[in-house]
Amino acid sequence: MADELILVNERNRAVGHAEKWTVHRQALLHRAFSIFLVQANGEVLLQQRSRAKYHSGGLWANSCCGHPAPGERTAQAARRRLREELGATAALHFGFRARYRTALPNGLTENEIVYVYFGTAPGAL
Repeated sequence: MADELILVNERNRAVGHAEKWTVHRQALLHRAFSIFLVQANGEVLLQQRSRAKYHSGGLWANSCCGHPAPGERTAQAARRRLREELGATAALHFGFRARYRTALPNGLTENEIVYVYFGTAPGAL
């Protein structure tokens, strides 16, 4: 099954869901999250996106990011994705929510209400 994303209105109310590729191709407003893990010395753990990603391949980005699935709470999705992507667990603390929109060079668009979480980086990943 294709990844389904939660579509939202400008007030961040869920209004439906759609397949991830369609959402980004049609610039539909959707819910997302971004995680920043901070090491004990204050350094932020960044990742370099895979060159094979469908957009922004090879760019440096946050520690981890993703989208909650329909019916999934955003904080729960953030913890799930942290395990999937980094093999890590960390206590995540909500920082803020922002409206984010940018056109990408390949004709796709990020159009998100993004929840930003912070956590302490584990000793080993």
